Amino acid sequence: MRNLVIAVDGPAGAGKSTIAKIIANRLNINYIDTGAMYRAITYKCLKNNIDINNEEEVVKLAKDTDIDFRDNNIYIDGNILKEEIRTMEVSNNVSNVAKIKEVRYLMVDVQREIGKRNSVILDGRDIGSYVFPNADYKFYLVATPEERGQRRFKELKEKGYETTLEEIIKDIIKRDEIDSNREFAPLVKADDAIEIDTTGKTIDDVVESVISKINL
Repeated sequence: MRNLVIAVDGPAGAGKSTIAKIIANRLNINYIDTGAMYRAITYKCLKNNIDINNEEEVVKLAKDTDIDFRDNNIYIDGNILKEEIRTMEVSNNVSNVAKIKEVRYLMVDVQREIGKRNSVILDGRDIGSYVFPNADYKFYLVATPEERGQRRFKELKEKGYETTLEEIIKDIIKRDEIDSNREFAPLVKADDAIEIDTTGKTIDDVVESVISKINL
């Protein structure tokens, strides 16, 4: 039986990762958090004092980085990464890394290679429109900036990070602008994607909406 590919796209904070992880478990397939790949590169840049705005240096670092997903965890240079890539510092810089064309080429190659090996559900900004345009199923999750900001604010407070709701909403709107207007593979809803507005909906509501559209 051929591998199944499910694409889940949408802006920051729309619930993509949470929903995709649950569906991966429900369907017993691999979950690939493509955003975590760009976060991992951003984290490594910051850790090595690489200027995020120096595209040449960022690309050089990305080329020298071994990145993979195993057992639904991201590994960079053989080391597993978890909360290190979820800090505000990484969040505030990741869109500037993700918009670099050469970095996207590198990450997309990894994503497609993983998709060849296993049945996968991937979430990101351009999975259905660019990475896997022939995905078996495509979903596009949206929510208001205020709703997405509230979710992120709650998540960060639970992890002990000090920030304000206003700052997070401002950052989300800024990330939307960068992601939607980048020259290469921008955030966009694929023509054949099913749009689901997650505003005011529970995680279970959204999961059931997605699962109901998938025929196995």
